[in-house]
Amino acid sequence: MSWQQTSAQRYAHPTMIQPARAGLLYGLAAYGLWGLFPLFFLLFARSGALEVVAHRALWSLVFCALLLTVLRQWDSVRVVLADRRTTAALVAAGFLIVVNWSTYVFAVLTDRTLETALGYFINPLAVAALGIFVLGERLRRLQWVAMGLGGASVAVMVGGYGEVPWTALLLATSFGLYSLVKKVAGRSVGALPGLALETAAVAPLAVAYLAFLGATGASSATLADGYGLLLVSTGIVTAVPLLLFAAAARRVSMITIAILQYLAPIGQFLLGWLVLHEPMPPVRWAGFALVWAGVLVFVADSLLTSRRAASARRRLRREGGVGLP
Repeated sequence: MSWQQTSAQRYAHPTMIQPARAGLLYGLAAYGLWGLFPLFFLLFARSGALEVVAHRALWSLVFCALLLTVLRQWDSVRVVLADRRTTAALVAAGFLIVVNWSTYVFAVLTDRTLETALGYFINPLAVAALGIFVLGERLRRLQWVAMGLGGASVAVMVGGYGEVPWTALLLATSFGLYSLVKKVAGRSVGALPGLALETAAVAPLAVAYLAFLGATGASSATLADGYGLLLVSTGIVTAVPLLLFAAAARRVSMITIAILQYLAPIGQFLLGWLVLHEPMPPVRWAGFALVWAGVLVFVADSLLTSRRAASARRRLRREGGVGLP
């Protein structure tokens, strides 16, 4: 019996491990690209943040439409549109992600990359807070500790600088609300149809704004020049990491995703500090140290909870549990 189990595990192991390994690589690629985003958006220094975001939304929609055609997934879009609640949630998500994108691009173009990193470090704590106040969820003790450390980080920076880190807070809040709305929309909405509908919701405003810039001579580029083609590329750069993330989420555990998500703000922090040479006075180091401590507590709690759940499942199996995953 022992030999048979070992043999079965030996033969099953490669097929079990390959999807997880592929998922990990997809996740590393997605969050690695997001971590490098500041370098890409610095290329648009001659444009305003709203103009860049308008191009980003419009060309993301075009790219998604092409992919939906190639992959023959338009039926999935029609299924979503048949559900009014889901459609309304995705429309709201579209406007929230535009707020997030605009804040992010504005921050990068005004030498505030470190604040974007802080915002995305705070983001999981903001999501947890929304879960408490909106969905009535209950936090575990370590999660309360993590949120307390995140709040202390903001308080330290406010006390040291004499001003609220609005960029970081707006990024965290807008993406937290975006995550909440996506949760309401349901897990059945795929990444590609979801992004297509979100960008379609804001595309009319994007087209109107770009037309206004063109009519008033305030546009920074035309599609006939190289800079205009670079603006078109924002659609591809936006969609590719999201599709990589969707591929990762289907193959690895939520705990793995929770840990991987910190790669992006780590990359942004290192770029802001070491490459872009943004100032890191002692107060900012103290604020980041507190939020990093909160992140470590948050991750530790997730790992402990996952291990306890796995241990409980194994115990129930040994006791003859039926229908367990």
